[in-house]
Amino acid sequence: MSDSTRLSSSVSAVAEANLDSQTASAPTAKERRRVLGASLLGTAVEWYDFFIYGSAAALIFGPQFFPTEDPLAGTLAAFATFAVGFIARPLGGVIMGHYGDRIGRKSMLMFSMMLMGIATVGIGLLPNYAAIGVWAPILLVLLRLLQGVGVGGEWGGAVLMAVEYSPSNKRALYGAFPQMGLPIGIIASNMVFIVVTNIMAPEMFQAWGWRIPFLFSAVLVGIALWIRLRVEDSPAFKKVQSKDEVAKAPLVDLLKNHLGTVLLAGTICIASPALGYLYSVWMLSHRENLGTDGISQNLMLALIIWGAVCHLITVALGAVLADKFTQKRIFLWGAGLLAVFAFPFFWLVDTGAWYNIAIAFALMLLAQSLMAGPQAALVAELFPAEVRYSGASVAYQIGSILGGGFMPLIATSLYAAFNDSWPIATYMFILAAVSFIAMAVLKVGKYRASVD
Repeated sequence: MSDSTRLSSSVSAVAEANLDSQTASAPTAKERRRVLGASLLGTAVEWYDFFIYGSAAALIFGPQFFPTEDPLAGTLAAFATFAVGFIARPLGGVIMGHYGDRIGRKSMLMFSMMLMGIATVGIGLLPNYAAIGVWAPILLVLLRLLQGVGVGGEWGGAVLMAVEYSPSNKRALYGAFPQMGLPIGIIASNMVFIVVTNIMAPEMFQAWGWRIPFLFSAVLVGIALWIRLRVEDSPAFKKVQSKDEVAKAPLVDLLKNHLGTVLLAGTICIASPALGYLYSVWMLSHRENLGTDGISQNLMLALIIWGAVCHLITVALGAVLADKFTQKRIFLWGAGLLAVFAFPFFWLVDTGAWYNIAIAFALMLLAQSLMAGPQAALVAELFPAEVRYSGASVAYQIGSILGGGFMPLIATSLYAAFNDSWPIATYMFILAAVSFIAMAVLKVGKYRASVD
């Protein structure tokens, strides 16, 4: 070998070593704080947008977009459009997972935020059935589909940014920050509805006031986009780029090499969102069945906010426990407690006493949080970096659509058929048992090292 060849080889080796060193260097504390803040705020805004639709579906969309002489039929139709958003979520997960694995996490998070903002503001500007007839529900469904696509790509990217920036001993805690965006979104959406419904007359709220929460999204999306612009892409993705290991067809690779893991991971994600949408959406319509005369809308909104506060605190607790006692163990505890609490939850709620409902929400959301706390890090570690966005997104959206998307519709239908809550409790018990069994057989942490 000539001297010039040896010199060229040495220079190349040094350059590659330097590049690996740069891409593998640990993020600074400031960078980590910025990523956590962006993940928390971004997901909170996305979930605010997603949940104001759920609140509006329970409170206003029936008469506005599905006028009928039967209020139950209008509510069922409104909840059906709520479920449409979940049908679109896997599509968002597939599309943004593909490009998130191809061109980076950050770009897809920016895209999902803009898509969600456009759809939400569009709903706030949409004429109702009285104004444009059948086009009103058609356009509502289309905008809801766009919301579903947006949030479908959000979760995977947000949790990966947080987890892939995390120190190895706090992986579940970092992954819990995007998870905490969900209860913050519930709190914000319900607070806005409480304010709007209490500062204006019911006729005014029916006429145009319900649009305010949707239009307010424009401000929140603008702030979240500005913060996300200041964040660099994740170290794990940069490492994949530097080694020229970016997958050409991430979804194909995922389904070819990790199909079993995707299906099991999707199954463990079923129970947690089901409970979330049961208490945060369906309870707004179920309140009329509680006690002798039902309970007020404002009181139920306040109780839902209380539940979200409990969720916000306990999801962080679940993550801390997962970092200490392993993600799988804490998740199994959560699924087991959810199964145990399924029937007592409805016994307490059906008394119609606000303090019993508050206790029921706190207990069930503790169980849910023991699953949600470790969930992000647990799912991220199931897949290699080159298909991680696709894997995490598809798995989570499978669970969300099967567990959460149809929960308000199923719960409304079961209660209408049996005039009792025990069938819904049975359904919750089955979902918890399914998630428990799937978690018990799932091999976790296979790609834990590649997260760093």
